[in-house]
Amino acid sequence: MQQPPDADRRVVLTSGVAAVVALLAGGCAATGGTPGAPAADAPDTPDAPDAPGFTPVPPSAADSLAVPPGYEAALLYKWGDPTGMPGAMPPWRPDASTTAADQAVQAGMHHDGMHFFPLAHDGQRGLLVLNHEYTDEGLLHGDGARGAHSLERVRKSQHAMGVSVIEVTAGPGGWQQVLPSRHARRIHGNTPMRIAGPAAGAPAMRTALNPAGDAVLGTFANCAMGVTPWGTYLTCEENFQGYFGGPGRAPADLPASLRRYGVAPGGQWVDWWQHDERFDVTRHPNEANRFGWVVEIDPMDPTSTPVKRTALGRKRQESATCSLTRDGRVAVYMGDDGRFEYIYKFVSRDRVRPGGYAANRDLLDHGTLYAARFDTGGRGQWLALQPGAPGLATLADVVINARGAADAAGATPMDRPEWIAVHPQSGEVFVTLTNNTQRGLPGRPAVDAANPRAGNGTGHIIRWREAGADAASTAFDWDIFALAGDPAVPGSAARYPTADADAFGAPDGLHFDSGGLLWIQTDMSGQLMHKGPLARLGNNQMLCANLATGRIRRFMTGPRGCEITGCVVTPDRRTLFVNIQHPGETSDDGGTSGHWPDGGTTRPRSAIVAVRRTDGGVVGT
Repeated sequence: MQQPPDADRRVVLTSGVAAVVALLAGGCAATGGTPGAPAADAPDTPDAPDAPGFTPVPPSAADSLAVPPGYEAALLYKWGDPTGMPGAMPPWRPDASTTAADQAVQAGMHHDGMHFFPLAHDGQRGLLVLNHEYTDEGLLHGDGARGAHSLERVRKSQHAMGVSVIEVTAGPGGWQQVLPSRHARRIHGNTPMRIAGPAAGAPAMRTALNPAGDAVLGTFANCAMGVTPWGTYLTCEENFQGYFGGPGRAPADLPASLRRYGVAPGGQWVDWWQHDERFDVTRHPNEANRFGWVVEIDPMDPTSTPVKRTALGRKRQESATCSLTRDGRVAVYMGDDGRFEYIYKFVSRDRVRPGGYAANRDLLDHGTLYAARFDTGGRGQWLALQPGAPGLATLADVVINARGAADAAGATPMDRPEWIAVHPQSGEVFVTLTNNTQRGLPGRPAVDAANPRAGNGTGHIIRWREAGADAASTAFDWDIFALAGDPAVPGSAARYPTADADAFGAPDGLHFDSGGLLWIQTDMSGQLMHKGPLARLGNNQMLCANLATGRIRRFMTGPRGCEITGCVVTPDRRTLFVNIQHPGETSDDGGTSGHWPDGGTTRPRSAIVAVRRTDGGVVGT
């Protein structure tokens, strides 16, 4: 079963959309197996016009998970389960009495973005690499959210975020975690990392702990993700600002790179700064500049050092979706998940080279960062972010304060840009705009062509087509794929590709399978779900869309309080891995609305579920 280290690194280089299909959707072509070969029995044609072919599930408010008739969903890797590093597998403790050291080798909280990296040609063994976005302090600690503060408590919180790498295998009884596994790894808020690219060594990146400005401890607030053509994982640091604080008020001279991102004393969500000095922005303001990046991880080498790729820009990172340009360079699409923030694209200077990560380990350090402007008439432009504006004298300044650079360039402020997905055949790019209830309020940006609803509480999905079908282009055409919401609610202005589409709200996660089905996941807040314009839609859900016909069908509903996120379809399209994040969530003080998946009065636990058709067929068809 074991393979030599280099067996998982082979890559085939083609160009344009065909490269995206072969490298990113084909599974083994990008991350192992025979170069260019699909997984065994993988369908190699687009879906039939009648797809999605399942019976849709109705909305639900139950504390349970539902999938269509003829499908089954099995639990895999819940918060607190052992990750599988040999000799380090402490058990889950229902009373949350685990230590910080235990949490460092267990599944973190709040599973989010995820990818499957095959380890075998038949796709029946592989690595699941997944993010852990944030902590619910009331559930994480045995004494609740208001327990006595200590360094041990801070460390446990830091270790409950980051990334897991686990090995899984399929057998007669379904998918199982491999325990122990030489591949297993936890990456968290205290894992040593390297800083690379134009910001490495810049004055704003230097700290007392790292005067050179080229290394940092940890990654956290890990939300969406991406996968490179050479088989590495890109994890995105999103809401990092909530972990930096300090006593008193913000200093008058707080740098723009902090103010623009909401970093200030008194703005923190948890008080790490009281016991971990580097999170006190009044004493170490540069530490916050070292978070908010895309981090590259080699999943095949558990001894490798993760790298923060600063050329991709610092923001509240949401998505790092890779495509290839016609001449073989990589383009990385990214969102910044904040009200009135921007959509970005990075295009590498150099072409992707054969030889996997070893041959491309600095490719993401050189290139051009752009922000998107959506013009009227369905046209758009990618605006290069370059030095020259006030406070942005160097390229390091630009990438550290990418928001300020996009402000200066005149990019279009969007309604919370989140996940981005590229169609494996057409190369069309889709982005979710989850919501923005402040759109159109006095003193806030007005509606525009790309963000057409004031008080947009239900979100929408935009798609664009790069000029010449080339991801390197600086021009694109765009349209609105769906204005989410409940059409039965007066004034919702919801609009879907077909009149019989299943309605949804607050679109968040997106994933294309290799057949071209688009999987849409939602993150409706409790207020929207139970009291607002989405009350009839129940709990959060996942839907499946066929772009050829416009059909959208509800595939899954989750338990109370959860977000459904991080789905990935295996190369043979016979398993759909999905993350159920923060089930039971109502508040950060330990209050819960449910107890999924263990039931009774247990602590709710985020978990992966593996969904398959009971007849072994292709999911979604």
